[in-house]
Order: sequence, then C-alpha cells, then structure tokens
Amino acid sequence: MMKRIKTKKVRKGERLFSVVNGTILIIIALVCFLPFVNVIATSFASTQEVVAKKFILFPSTFSLDAYRYILSTPTIFKGLAVSIGVTGIGTFVSMALTSLMAYGLSRRYLWGRNYINFIVVFTMLFSGGMIPTFLVVKAFGLIDSYWALILPVAISAFNLIIMRNFFQALPDSLEESAKIDGCSHFGVFFRIMLPLALPSIATISLFYAVTYWNTYMTAILYINDSAKWPIQILLRQIVIVSSGMQADGASVDVTPPPQTIKMAVIVIATVPMLIAYPFVQRYFVKGALIGSVKG
Repeated sequence: MMKRIKTKKVRKGERLFSVVNGTILIIIALVCFLPFVNVIATSFASTQEVVAKKFILFPSTFSLDAYRYILSTPTIFKGLAVSIGVTGIGTFVSMALTSLMAYGLSRRYLWGRNYINFIVVFTMLFSGGMIPTFLVVKAFGLIDSYWALILPVAISAFNLIIMRNFFQALPDSLEESAKIDGCSHFGVFFRIMLPLALPSIATISLFYAVTYWNTYMTAILYINDSAKWPIQILLRQIVIVSSGMQADGASVDVTPPPQTIKMAVIVIATVPMLIAYPFVQRYFVKGALIGSVKG
C-alpha cells in the first residue's frame, strides 16, 4: 500500500511539473514569437492602422507600400547581390580554412599543437582592436575590395574549436585504416573525415552565413564606394531617409509611415536566413553538441 501511495504521489508530482514546465515554455515562446509577428504584420499594415494601433498581430488592410518604397531604387538589388555573393563566397572560404585548420589541430601528433590551440583561444579573449585591424587591411590593399568583408573574419575561433572537437571525437582507427589502404593526409581528410563531419559542417556553415549576411561594421570601415555596399548598409540608409531626413540632414517627403518601413527593412534582412535554416535544422543540434561536449 505504501508503495502504491508513493507511486501515485510521484506521478502527480511529475504531472504537475510537466504542466508548470509546459506553461512556462509556452509563455517564453510567445514572448519571443509575438514581437516577430508584430514586425511582419506592421510591415504590411496601412498608414491608418499603424497610426491607430500600437501593437498589430494581423493587419485589417494589407498594404505593400513599405516594400514598394524599399524596392523602388535599383541599388537595393545590387546591394542584395553583393550580400549574396559575399555570403556565398565567404562561407565557402571560411569553411575551407576552418575545416583544414580544425582537422590539423585535432591530430595529437601535430608538433606545436598545444601552442597553436592556446593562440586560438587567446584571440577569443583579446583582439587587435578596430584601428590596428583597419591598418592591416589597408596595408594589404583591401580597402574598397569585397575581400575586406571576408578575409578579416574568415576564421572564427569559436567555430574552429567546435569543429576541432568534432574531429577529435572521431576514432583514430579510421585514419589508421585509411593510411594502410594508401591514403595521404589529404585523402583521409577529404574521403573519410569530411563526409563524417557533415552535421558539424552544416551547423558552422550556418553560423558563418549569418555573420556574412549581417555584415555591417566591416562594410562601414572598409567600403567607401557606395556601389559596393552590402544590403545591410543600404537598408540603414533607407531607414534614415524614411525618418524624414537624408544623410546630409535635408528633409524628404515619405509616403509610407517610417514605422512600416523600419519593420519591412527588418523582414528583408531576416527572412533569407530564416529560409536557409530549415535546410540545416536536422544537423544543427547534433553538430553543435558533438563539437562542444566531446573532445
């Protein structure tokens, strides 16, 4: 009888915990999700509704005025092409450099491995700073070059450590067997290790893609030619103009309300990454956890 009573109490406690836990998680999800719904709804709302309501979840009248205003200039499409190109090429370059370096540092027989790992971790705590980095970029002649948006951030120490730990978690017998069959170091890397590291590659590729897509400060520092600005810089200019002021302080007439234009800018800047995320979602958790926990 006592065991049955205890079992019932445990089951009631588990159910209560599940209800409370589920309720808290639902509240947190709504707190995170509703503002984004408000952003999308406001970007499609009419001028009258934006003025009358402070918080919109579903616009009563759909309006595309904000998106027409943003897309009215052809420079926005050029900026979009620049961001897509920088994101694609930058992600490829970063993954190539990161995976090669991570694989090398994961090999325990590499001479000086501990010292190189220390230097990598050190850069996570201390960096050269904005001005020294600018001087280095300028010395290499990368000012007003698209490579200035890629090379200074080509390798992330955090992503490198995750991928290094992923390679370390793979059994050494794989490499030994491949070498017995005649594979070189590059053969082992490309034929054995990379296919097994697909979850980690997909995860870190998403990290790099988000970084390159959101390129803003590096473009402000290194790109003086407005024809080479990525989408984030152009969207900032649109927000400035939509506020009724140009960059030189002159007032302009804006048809859509500034609030809807700001929300539309957020949607345009966010949606491409949201579209890319589902394609790597099934690798995301596995790639991040294996690389960060083991090793």
